[in-house]
Amino acid sequence: MMSACCNGGCSSDKPPVDPAYRRVLWIALVLNAGMFVVEMLSGWNAGSASLLADAVDFFGDAANYGVSLFVLGLAPVWRSRTALVKGAMMGLYGAGVLAVTGWHVFSGTVPKAETMGLIGMLALVTNGFVAALLYAYRNGDSNMRAVWLCTRNDAIGNVAVMLAALGVFGTGTGWPDVVVAAFMGVLGLMGARTVILHALTELRSEAKPQYRPVKARGVVLKRR
Repeated sequence: MMSACCNGGCSSDKPPVDPAYRRVLWIALVLNAGMFVVEMLSGWNAGSASLLADAVDFFGDAANYGVSLFVLGLAPVWRSRTALVKGAMMGLYGAGVLAVTGWHVFSGTVPKAETMGLIGMLALVTNGFVAALLYAYRNGDSNMRAVWLCTRNDAIGNVAVMLAALGVFGTGTGWPDVVVAAFMGVLGLMGARTVILHALTELRSEAKPQYRPVKARGVVLKRR
């Protein structure tokens, strides 16, 4: 559910780039970009707010993975600021999904349950695979955490889409679809809050002056 940051003077703090993590991000980017196309076309054809919401989420995640690849070798402060942008994008996604949901409520659309269930299952398999690849990095810095949270939220959203498909099939109404879409929007807003708070905590920690003990005439002084 969805990522630029700069600060000169931190080049000495650049972390080593993990080749395995880079490969995982490339795999995630390609899979998410592909699922965006599939879900966008399917959601539009099926008239499903939850599928369209999930499609936009896949697009946002693909963009997030691309940005994450760009900042991998940058200093921690750059990556923390990138996480802030990611958090903002997740928040925009959540608000956008709620707006689309409201439009579907107003129009009274009844989506195609079969399409919702089939595409929801495909999306779940895709996100489950990506989540398994990213699991080892879930407790990294705010940037890694943002990537993990996006993927985890996506998998939860996919399960919800499949439940919505069952609801639409059983009731013959579009209400299960809009309820799930609204849930996904709220999930995006909650994820945005978590990522933004984590990134702000890191930035405050990085902004604190660092002191090093220095000896002067036999007296230990502290120099910034």
